[in-house]
Amino acid sequence: MPISAASEALPAEPEAWEPRDPTLSPRPRPDRPRRLRRLLRRLAGLAALGLLLLLGGLVAGYLLVDVPAANATAVAQSNLYLYRDGSQLARDGEVDRENVSLARVPLGVRRAVLAAEDRDFHTSPAVDPRAMVRATWNTLTGKGRQSGSTITQQYVKNYYLGQEQTLTRKAKEFFIALKLGREKSKDEILEGYLNTSYFGRNAYGVQAAARAYYGKDAHELDTAEGAYLASLLNAPNAYDVTAHPENRARVLARWHYVLDGMVSEGWLSPAARAAAVFPEPQPARASAGLSGQRGYLVQAVEQYLTEHGIVDEKTLAAGGFRITTTLERAKQDAFVKAVEESVTARLDPERRPTDRFVRVGGAAVEPGTGRVVAIYGGVDYTRQFVNNATRRDYQVGSTFKPFVLAAALQHGAQTQEGERITPNTMYDGDNRRPVQGWPGAYYDPANEDDESYGPISVRTATDRSVNAVYAQMAVDVGPARVRDTAVALGLPARTPDLTASPSIALGPATASVLDLAQAYATLANHGRHGSTYTLVEKVSRDGEELELPASAPGNDGVQALSREAADTTTAVLRGVVRDGTGTAALAAGRPAAGKTGTAEDDKAAWFAGYTPELATVVAMMGQDPETGRQLPLYGALGLPRINGGGAPAEIWARFTRDALAGVPVKEFDLRLMEGAEEQPLEPPLPDYPDQGYEGPQRPRGKGAGAPRAGAWTGAGVRERGADPVRREARRAEPPTAAEPARPGPPPAPAPAPPAQVPPATEPVPSAVTPMEPSGPVGGTGTADGPVGGAPGPAGDPGGAPVSGPTSP
Repeated sequence: MPISAASEALPAEPEAWEPRDPTLSPRPRPDRPRRLRRLLRRLAGLAALGLLLLLGGLVAGYLLVDVPAANATAVAQSNLYLYRDGSQLARDGEVDRENVSLARVPLGVRRAVLAAEDRDFHTSPAVDPRAMVRATWNTLTGKGRQSGSTITQQYVKNYYLGQEQTLTRKAKEFFIALKLGREKSKDEILEGYLNTSYFGRNAYGVQAAARAYYGKDAHELDTAEGAYLASLLNAPNAYDVTAHPENRARVLARWHYVLDGMVSEGWLSPAARAAAVFPEPQPARASAGLSGQRGYLVQAVEQYLTEHGIVDEKTLAAGGFRITTTLERAKQDAFVKAVEESVTARLDPERRPTDRFVRVGGAAVEPGTGRVVAIYGGVDYTRQFVNNATRRDYQVGSTFKPFVLAAALQHGAQTQEGERITPNTMYDGDNRRPVQGWPGAYYDPANEDDESYGPISVRTATDRSVNAVYAQMAVDVGPARVRDTAVALGLPARTPDLTASPSIALGPATASVLDLAQAYATLANHGRHGSTYTLVEKVSRDGEELELPASAPGNDGVQALSREAADTTTAVLRGVVRDGTGTAALAAGRPAAGKTGTAEDDKAAWFAGYTPELATVVAMMGQDPETGRQLPLYGALGLPRINGGGAPAEIWARFTRDALAGVPVKEFDLRLMEGAEEQPLEPPLPDYPDQGYEGPQRPRGKGAGAPRAGAWTGAGVRERGADPVRREARRAEPPTAAEPARPGPPPAPAPAPPAQVPPATEPVPSAVTPMEPSGPVGGTGTADGPVGGAPGPAGDPGGAPVSGPTSP
């Protein structure tokens, strides 16, 4: 190809490659200052926009973030239960907290906290932006936890939010703190902070901390102790010098830092600072919770508070109550020891299956004050939940009999033959003797072991716990009156099976041990009964005391029973301890009165007794631990049977001895009713015709006609002849077929005592007026009204009597 043609085929070179014309001037460069100004304007705009966005966010956050309700943990408080001497009994609830007002915290303690946490609290705003930025940066960069927050912010975290370390929580904390700073005073915020801060040892708030570390209330703390508690806020667990002695140097450094800060702020003088000595805290104690007797005691106190309308259950469950009880630690320990020695140490469930069923309950009351000083609820609340001292599901048995006697004495009741009932009145004590004068169904209670006693005085019948005598006496008094007397003495009117029928005398009612102790305390107090027993001395919440029933104006109790009736009952019950079924109580080493009792089928055994200073009731019960079914106690403790005069009386004696150790022995000061003096026994005299004919009773119901062979034919026999000395009447022979039973004439009035016998030293009290029977004498009337098919008195139903216990 020709060269010219090839040249034409090549593309032309770009113009940029052409050499610059030297005759042309250079292109002008951009102005640097102008470009910088343009950049600055852009940055300023971005900053302004950012600031506007920040301000908008702050405004939006302030408007959108509301102050929430307090979190559950912050308001949760435990109830603190104290013995009468102020020492701690128990604390219920998971959170150990007891709120106190700021006025209850010493000024030195408050200033120690401020020196440790926020020295500018009273002058600075609610939030510290610089500290917030620092804390946020540390959180983002992983440098660990550093709060730097004000006390207001920390209070917000404790009370409204939580402890999580997140940006969201920090933002909420900021806005809520801003609002609180405008809505609450500094004192309100500081009080909330002191009540919500954690001090270690599961103690929330300064009051719980004072108890945990120094065993005292917050208002008793001094400045040095307050400085140590303030030091704990920085590292509660690590700065506990008893749990972590290796950190002692760090703890002392923090403690000195707090005190030095107080000096620099003018809150502590240099001289006081120099004299300050580190206050060693008490060793940490493992929480016993509600184990042992604590749970039973707390349960009994809670029941008392709610049943008497002092605090409702919901409010009590919210916590925050400080409850000082009437319980005494020494007596409480004495009860536990007595049960351990008399029962627990003798149990052998591996060899004796019945020992698995044994339960024990007890209560002790001061007669003069009504204060409950000790309660035994069971072996351990964490193992046996039911409180044996307050449960109302076991029959009280013959421990009810004194109420029948007291009712008879109080109302001047008469036998079926019209004789006023006294401890020396004679009754028929034969086994299965049908009661006379009862308009209801046939009732013939059995005595223990089906034993017959024949003619027997009320005093001896009480010693031997003769059911036949007391069932008849209940009819003679009127079962409704017996019931009313028991309630007046202290049994709750709602007591299960407290029914007005002849069987009421045998104790089918299922009062609690504590109920019965209250009633016996009234007898010991000469018949005077307060409106209620007292288990609580003081209740307060947030420093405000609640009014208690026993502290109400004018509430000094009532005379439930005349003194003469109560004291005469006591005199009879002293015989039970001296030579009756309760002789084991003599081991107390003090003058005592009491009564044994056994529930139907031997499912429970009781001893109720008192000295002039203390009334105590002990019950031993049988219950299957798996099914909860009540079971007999046959074979328990290796004994054929358990009765009230055995282990219950032994517990009573041991407890009473130890509980009253060091207290001078005091005799009963008794004022007896006329005719109640104990009289010497003489050999029985024969029945002579000129001394009056004791005709047979007119039987009722089943077995009407001639009396049973061996039955004593008189419902009640007056002391015959001129000699007023008590005589046990001879058992009359039953009439033969050839000699039908002759009806007896109405009994003549009792002859006056001869001149040589001194009259009773005490007059008949005005409160006890002998009653005239409302119908003819001789088995046709009772003190309550007519019988013989006519409707019974009010409260005395005519139906079948409730079956009751058959042994003392």
